[in-house]
Amino acid sequence: MLQYIETTGKNEEEAINAALRKLGLDRDEVSVEVLERAKSGFLGIGGSPAKVKVTYEVPDEPAPKATEPKVEEPKAETIQAEAPKAQPVKEEAPAAPVSQPKTEPDTQAAESAPAGDRAEAITTFLTGLMAHMGVSAAPRIAMGEDGSYKVTLEGENLGALIGRRGETLDAIQQLTSYSVNRGQSKRVRIHVDAEGYRAKREESLERLARKVAGKVVKYRRNVTLEPMNAYERHVIHTALQDYPDVTTYSTGTEPNRRTIVAYSKGEHRN
Repeated sequence: MLQYIETTGKNEEEAINAALRKLGLDRDEVSVEVLERAKSGFLGIGGSPAKVKVTYEVPDEPAPKATEPKVEEPKAETIQAEAPKAQPVKEEAPAAPVSQPKTEPDTQAAESAPAGDRAEAITTFLTGLMAHMGVSAAPRIAMGEDGSYKVTLEGENLGALIGRRGETLDAIQQLTSYSVNRGQSKRVRIHVDAEGYRAKREESLERLARKVAGKVVKYRRNVTLEPMNAYERHVIHTALQDYPDVTTYSTGTEPNRRTIVAYSKGEHRN
């Protein structure tokens, strides 16, 4: 399910950072709505801070039905991988019945794995998911400096795992994160990549961000980008966080949420 908090700051970026500190989350794990832009008063009098609404996802934990064996309840993880339109932030957990019994042991093993066995749980879940999708790919896992799990799917002709603009890859990452973190007291971040797609996409988005920011400063006019998922919006925010005279924020609802690159009238952000 989705929850949110509202925070304030002297500008939009400080208000967002205040919320992230409270939640202990990163920018790409939340959605941000600017409720009020910061206003400067006359001679420092009468100004008002920026106010933002930060929405984040808390996995649902449905109680097991008394009439069904507990081990039969979580059956939904692998079926959604075939839908490339899945978005990275979703309020409801996958709920379609599994029609491939061979993948059930993999999914259930991942969901019940203790925190110390996250890498094994990731490997087990993704191995079963790849088999269900009929793709010959194996996960290779490395730890990031921030404690996240960097997963690379290795194999040949993995374009089907990436999908249009990475939508299938995002769905796989979301399913893996949901499965491995479900029932755990501490969530871990999981990044899934294939054929270096993430790095290539980041470079493309960073070039776009700088190009748009240049136009915003030159013409002193805000620019609204095309709809992007949370990961892509995070790349834009990060690329422009120190760009002079420019600020960024997101508006709208998934899957049509957009990032706005705005002229900040000389207000530099920290």
